[in-house]
Amino acid sequence: MDMQVVGLLGGVASGKSTVARLLVEAGAGLLDADRVGHQALLLPEVEEAARSRWGNKVFDAEGRLDRGRLAEIVFAPPPHGPEERRFLESLTHPKIAKIIQRQADALARQACPVAVLDAPLLLEAGWDRLCNTLVFVQVPREIRLARATERGWTPAEFAAREQAQISVEEKRSLAGHIVDNADGMEKTCRQVSRLWHSLTGE
Repeated sequence: MDMQVVGLLGGVASGKSTVARLLVEAGAGLLDADRVGHQALLLPEVEEAARSRWGNKVFDAEGRLDRGRLAEIVFAPPPHGPEERRFLESLTHPKIAKIIQRQADALARQACPVAVLDAPLLLEAGWDRLCNTLVFVQVPREIRLARATERGWTPAEFAAREQAQISVEEKRSLAGHIVDNADGMEKTCRQVSRLWHSLTGE
């Protein structure tokens, strides 16, 4: 059986990484776009372009790109925030896509039945083209906001990140499966177990 790539969709702080972890525990391979994004920010050509664009203010004491400082720039209000975000994505997204594809190929060679792609901007970056099926992680906005606040985000930061993504309604409409992650881990685990069975027959 060819490996299936499952892309996760959902609003900010919906728990996509939790669903990804449960799928990995069931036997899936993980394609973590956020982690790959960290790797992309370490590439010399990305650092050089970022320094040329924003100067040393986006670098930490060790000379590495500081994600927090970058976020302040790329999630700033329009028109400047979206423009800077598009520039950053033009630098990193092609490199992230290449790394993800290499990782997926490696998992397929290992006869992995399913790879789960956890990517905050899966649709926006066009990485849904790598996927056989899409899963929407459903959580009401008020719960997601509360979770984000627990992480230390302000409501404004939450809203800025949400506005930078395709709407949750559109994401839901594109998904072939839905996992409700609003009512506790036990219910989420049961749904992911059913999802795994539908994907693999196991």
